[in-house]
Amino acid sequence: MCKKCYEVVLREKTSVSETVTRFGDLSGRAARLWPDATAISFRDRRLTFAELDRQVDLAARAMLAHGVRKGEVVGVWMTNRIEFPVIFLAAQRIGAIVAPLNTRYREYDVSYALQLAECRMLFVVERSGPVEYAGMLKGALPGFDGKQFNGAEGFPHLRDVVIVGDAPGDAPTSWERFLARAGEVSPHELEAAAAMVSPQDIALIIFTSGTTGNPKGVMHDHSIVRNIFERHLLWPVKAGEAVLAFLPAFHTYGLSDNLVAGLLIGTHQVVMDAWDPAEVLDLIARERVVAMHGFETHYADVLRIQSRQPRDVSSLRFGTLPAGMENSNAVAAAAQDALCATVSGWGMSEVGCYVFMSTLDDSLEQRTTTSGRPMPGLEVRIVDPETGADRPAGVEGEILARGYTVMRGYFRDPEATAKTIDADGWLHSGDRGFLRPDGFMQFLGRYKEMLKVGGENVSPAALEQELLALVPAIEQVAVVGVPDERLAEAPCAYVVLKPGMDCTLEDVQKACRGKIASFKIPRHLMVVDSLPMTASGKVQRVMLARRARDEMTSA
Repeated sequence: MCKKCYEVVLREKTSVSETVTRFGDLSGRAARLWPDATAISFRDRRLTFAELDRQVDLAARAMLAHGVRKGEVVGVWMTNRIEFPVIFLAAQRIGAIVAPLNTRYREYDVSYALQLAECRMLFVVERSGPVEYAGMLKGALPGFDGKQFNGAEGFPHLRDVVIVGDAPGDAPTSWERFLARAGEVSPHELEAAAAMVSPQDIALIIFTSGTTGNPKGVMHDHSIVRNIFERHLLWPVKAGEAVLAFLPAFHTYGLSDNLVAGLLIGTHQVVMDAWDPAEVLDLIARERVVAMHGFETHYADVLRIQSRQPRDVSSLRFGTLPAGMENSNAVAAAAQDALCATVSGWGMSEVGCYVFMSTLDDSLEQRTTTSGRPMPGLEVRIVDPETGADRPAGVEGEILARGYTVMRGYFRDPEATAKTIDADGWLHSGDRGFLRPDGFMQFLGRYKEMLKVGGENVSPAALEQELLALVPAIEQVAVVGVPDERLAEAPCAYVVLKPGMDCTLEDVQKACRGKIASFKIPRHLMVVDSLPMTASGKVQRVMLARRARDEMTSA
């Protein structure tokens, strides 16, 4: 489908009555259009769109009763479950800013994120499987005992913590006690608060790892709702059909293509709170799921289980799977016959998820080996990263994007914002790619030193700082990425030990567990006498990465 065809289809499918410009309006619009249809299911719980909207109103009034106001930040440290969209939409309805926290964060990570985003209120899931989030929060938040919170030194903005669990609770921090205060605010007061929200207001702070240190807070207004709506209008999923939601909602991918898209097009979101490929196949068969969204790691796991213990996946007809790299291309090709037809795309948190996109009207080769073409309303360039000169078709360079989905900046970090978005509004992604003669973009990887571990960004510099703090035996450390069959890439730590001290991979992993996100923990450890340096004193990471690959290949 050519770019002009995109625009024609969108004009035909979009009417003024369907247009929604604010996140906070999503559940109300869905309740009017599909009141009795299933909006979301999780384990044995189901909510219709009308029921979901009533829950959102209740939570929004409760937030107002707790003193949350427009422009204040609400943190959500929670695995996928029904309360997540309720909290997200309630906060958006009153004009609060939502800051979803990565559920693989541990004490150090969550403490930093809460301080960076200046969270006024935090919602945290009590536990998910063996992980006790409320327990970890005790270590991250001084003065929090798991049942009561009266403020903490070092967190001047945080006033309330709410614990969401599977069983009803009566502690001051319980979800039930939080909702009980909704009666203090009238529906009229809620309407007045909602009327003050503008589509141009900051709505989201999405955390993304930087290449030189700790996570940055990417700020977005409500405009990315348009981007989500437009791409889903071009995909073959209709109101009333079931879509599998295993991608975490704290990511822009899961947040947009599951939570938000479900409300925009009226689909039933079948929610999972933990990755389990066998359960994925069981849910596809039981709920007659028609679509799923995921990375190559997810599809590879599902394909492997399906080949061993086949389920009925005949209902599945569509999926999204970012393609362009060799490892993802092979998985995308295998998925077409064994699971469903897939389309690809390219984006990042800073551009609101999708900039390039393919559709089912494109050829199999285009859908499984490229990232698609630019979406309407967005501009792209491929430039020489040193000179800024435009690259001709077929010549690789840095991917730049400009348009309404580009972030408003990094929260409280104007210097980093200025380095990423130039004076003409072009966002410099740090990613490599080239435009083909047919207009499709071929993604090649990153210029930045970011690792991509199973779909998660890992900053080598930030991980190095954490390893030095957590492992006493380490004197120097350099982290590089090495190929991994399942995760695509895995962290490998080269370490110089302090005199007279020993350290094994098991020692490092033990020191990191519960302190940093599990995906950041090194999978490989190389003890060396010294780290290779450039003349200017920088670690030669490229040399170390090549050395790691060679040593693992020969092992």
